[in-house]
Amino acid sequence: MTVSLRSFCTLFDSGYLLKGLAMIRSLVRFCPNMKIHVLCMDVQTKNILESLALPYVSCITLAEVENEALLKAKADRGVAEYCWTLSSGFTSYVMNRFQEIDFLTYVDADLLFYSDVQPLFDEIGEASIAIIEHRFTERLKDREVNGRFCVEWVSFKRDEQGMACLTRWRDQCLEWCYYRLEDGKMGDQKYLDEWPERYSKCHILMHPGAGIAPWNYAQYHFGKDAQGRITVDGASLIFYHFHQFQLLDNGNFDRLSTFYTSECPEPANIYEAYEMSLQGCLQDVRAVVPSFKGGLKPAANVMGRRLVQQYVPMWAKEIARRFLRY
Repeated sequence: MTVSLRSFCTLFDSGYLLKGLAMIRSLVRFCPNMKIHVLCMDVQTKNILESLALPYVSCITLAEVENEALLKAKADRGVAEYCWTLSSGFTSYVMNRFQEIDFLTYVDADLLFYSDVQPLFDEIGEASIAIIEHRFTERLKDREVNGRFCVEWVSFKRDEQGMACLTRWRDQCLEWCYYRLEDGKMGDQKYLDEWPERYSKCHILMHPGAGIAPWNYAQYHFGKDAQGRITVDGASLIFYHFHQFQLLDNGNFDRLSTFYTSECPEPANIYEAYEMSLQGCLQDVRAVVPSFKGGLKPAANVMGRRLVQQYVPMWAKEIARRFLRY
């Protein structure tokens, strides 16, 4: 039986290169018959990825993707906001450029895959669209106002509903994609709120091992199966979203702020696997560019910020913020 090629896309710059490379390597490990199209947000990213000669990676430059509409949006948006604009824009570009792709999944660069992704495709079945909820803990439930769904895994089928949804999302993000809650919009993610009702073939992924993240891990029980693989409430962990995670210039890592860990410590074995993967990626990238420091944050600055977050009262932070503003 021939397994069809799985198509993915993502985007990142040299600051996210190590995370993006770790994500891609973990994905191909558990989905070997795949190809991923990477929007290289700067020249160094493209040069390093091509030097690594990964047969399952197709590098695409910003110059190939940016049109008049995107350049207009770029002019009045921050870096993060423009990346959010491109999540739909690049996915649409890939679908339109590569007509042989029947089903395409956008994945965030700061994920890591831990087991076979086939259960997710089995669950999606014949659906035209697939999205996943944030699944916030009760403590963070109020954050759902910023978006019920997370743009970390978003799939589209080349059919009427899939293409209509993707085109509409791309156009909406071109028109408005900012880091603020305004008129029922927030970045690129709140647009997804209407999809389950608007599109009859939109599937919400329900697998308990998909989309585990700092905003939801506290409600799950983690263990290991007979093969030593990490489980979530008894199911295989498929992917984790490493929001807030930072690599430090002293070789260490900064996992999470106390905003999350004060409720429940982070699942250590999940993070240890990620850190090992990133160390391997850094070693391989430095074999190509020995001086590479992309994404490595000054350890002293990060640790100082964490101490302030942990020990300085909120009222004092507010006073300092106002003082520094003037």
